[in-house]
Amino acid sequence: MNTKLDPWGSVNIEDYSKLFEEFGILPFEDRYSEISNPHMYMRRKVIFGHRSYDLITDAMKNGTPFAVMSGFMPSGKVHLGGKMVMDEIIWHQQMGGNAFVGIADREAHAVRGMSWKECREIGINEYLLSLIALGFEPEGYIYFQSESDNVKDLTFELGVKANFSELSAIYGFGGETNIAHMISAVTQSADILQPQLSDFGGPKPTVIPVGADQDPHIRLTRGLAHKMNMFKIEGRVGSNGEKYLSVRGKSAPEGALAEVAERAPGETKLFEAHVDVFGTDDYITLLDVVRCVELEFGGCAFMPPAATYHRFMSGLQGGKMSSSIPDSYIALTDEPENAAKKVKRAKTGGRVTLEEQKKLGGEPDRCSVYELLLFHLVEDDNELAEIYSECLNGKCFCGRCKSLAAERMAGFLKEHQELRELARDRLDEYGL
Repeated sequence: MNTKLDPWGSVNIEDYSKLFEEFGILPFEDRYSEISNPHMYMRRKVIFGHRSYDLITDAMKNGTPFAVMSGFMPSGKVHLGGKMVMDEIIWHQQMGGNAFVGIADREAHAVRGMSWKECREIGINEYLLSLIALGFEPEGYIYFQSESDNVKDLTFELGVKANFSELSAIYGFGGETNIAHMISAVTQSADILQPQLSDFGGPKPTVIPVGADQDPHIRLTRGLAHKMNMFKIEGRVGSNGEKYLSVRGKSAPEGALAEVAERAPGETKLFEAHVDVFGTDDYITLLDVVRCVELEFGGCAFMPPAATYHRFMSGLQGGKMSSSIPDSYIALTDEPENAAKKVKRAKTGGRVTLEEQKKLGGEPDRCSVYELLLFHLVEDDNELAEIYSECLNGKCFCGRCKSLAAERMAGFLKEHQELRELARDRLDEYGL
């Protein structure tokens, strides 16, 4: 792999298309036409990739249950990058999804050395107040990892299926990695699969909106979901060239395979560790049968989680955002006036002189101020297209865009922080 994706480190991706080939992420534009009311990030290709999002679009079209889940490690201020994930969770909730939000305090404790008290204070005062202020409805489920018996129990069960070689291959863990860090990675998988537990209605498509750096968690969880299931369906070809489906269940409880053979479509032949199904290519019906049987015999029948991947915002001074450089990012708790000043100091895609700008035009695709407009501050696609065109054609100068972005950023933060205070009085509605 030429690109390293580190959920806990600094990641700089210059060409997102490389992730399609290197990690098997699929282009999101293939799914865009399936969505009746796409989110702004989808329309503007900020969300660039996905895994299994067809499961989510099918559920939205058919009105069947699905879930959205993501989490936040409470290790500092929530900035505009975190807001992107919150926006995507809230949109999926509005589209009918059962929404889950986990505060990853076990991860923060293991990886960042945060105290439990700090984790709770930061989790509520930074992340959850902003989540509620942005529109998260109380029908959703908010929890702390350390307080969730479901997550802790499922982490233990998933740990039986995970091994060090797999964690090392996905995350680059070595001999110096502490055990709690490894457990925190498996805990992330428990977070992701929790919406499919019987307490929440059982198996259902679940989408995880993340930045591309979090893909290792998605890959680990998809693998563990398969390992946790009793059965696997494979396509086979007999010696006579006949195609058939085979349900493999070596570790299935006694009687489970016989039940599959009894209910499966087509003609079946039962063996000690598998059932062969002939005369049908109806994989979907067979899959439904297998899941129902597994649940009846005490299994989980997990569906592999789906994911959407969004582009990173660049730092206001160019390059990457860094928590150690306050001028590189805007936090949702920044003073509106200070945030406006940061915008006015931001690096743009303008030319060195006004004459060059008029002659050559600006470079909006390399401009952190245009990114603010694209990601957060301009709702109207036509207005954004006009700003882009005028910059590209040398008709708009950086001062005007900075003033526009600074004014809108200050206005957004002022309103958001007022809503945060109202959210503080509603915490009990969310069980906090």
